[in-house]
Amino acid sequence: MAEAESKTGASVSKRAKGIAAGEFVIIVLHSPREKCWGKLDEIGAAGVFLRGLDLNAFDDWTRAVIHAEQFIGLTDLFFPMWRVERLTRDERAGEIPSLAEQFENRTGHHIVEFFESEET
Repeated sequence: MAEAESKTGASVSKRAKGIAAGEFVIIVLHSPREKCWGKLDEIGAAGVFLRGLDLNAFDDWTRAVIHAEQFIGLTDLFFPMWRVERLTRDERAGEIPSLAEQFENRTGHHIVEFFESEET
C-alpha cells in the first residue's frame, strides 16, 4: 500500500484504488436477483470469476464448518458482466465485521487457509 505524509509529518496509509483479484467481495446480480460472496479470481469485460457461494447459504456453510458436517460449500462461479449490478469489497463497517471476519470468529479457521484447502 502506498503511504503518504500527513500534515503532522506522520505516515498515513492510503487505501488501494479498485478491487483486485484475491480480495473477498460481495456481488449483487440481476435477472434473476442474487447475491454471492467469495474470493475474487478475475474481473474483465466478459464478467466476474469468483470462488464462493450464494450469500443466502453463508450461515449454513459456516455452521457446517463449525460442526464438521457435509455441505456443498465453495464453488467456482462466473457471472457475465450484463448481470452484475454491483461489486463491493467485503470489509468491516464500523463495529460490524466483514463476512470473512465473521467466518473466522465463528469457526476459528483463517479464511484464506480455508479457501486454499477447499481449492485442492
